[in-house]
Amino acid sequence: MATRGRKPKPTALKVLEGNPGKRPLNENEPKPEKKAPRCPSWLEPEAKKEWKRMVKTLEAIGVLTQVDASAFAAYCQAYARWKEAEEFLTKHGTIFKTPSGYIQQVPQVSIAQTYLKIMKDFCSEFGLTPAARTRIQVDTVQTESNDPMEELLRVK
Repeated sequence: MATRGRKPKPTALKVLEGNPGKRPLNENEPKPEKKAPRCPSWLEPEAKKEWKRMVKTLEAIGVLTQVDASAFAAYCQAYARWKEAEEFLTKHGTIFKTPSGYIQQVPQVSIAQTYLKIMKDFCSEFGLTPAARTRIQVDTVQTESNDPMEELLRVK
């Protein structure tokens, strides 16, 4: 089913921005526990390596929770398949000559492009690109301040 319009902005981000649209805020937005899920046993070995490489960082910044297991597994699997296609291209090149003499692109070019697009979409969801990180808010430890304006702005 196709969705209409822009993706909704998280409530915490709307609050941080001062709710510029003045629309009612979702006070009942789910807030799952910020605990990383276990790596699924069925992931390909390269996908498991990516899981282990990224899971602690994403858990630490608070964007990976138990309910995100499937989405993060899909990202890791797409990463593994993209890497496999890229390694093939590095070793064998991007084109070949058919038996009839035509020059043709190897299928791994479109495979790599497909999985790169899938990865990009998941990277956006998990804040794994510089642009995506500008759109997320994480809880950080605040230092003590005597500035009343800073204290007022920090209150959620």
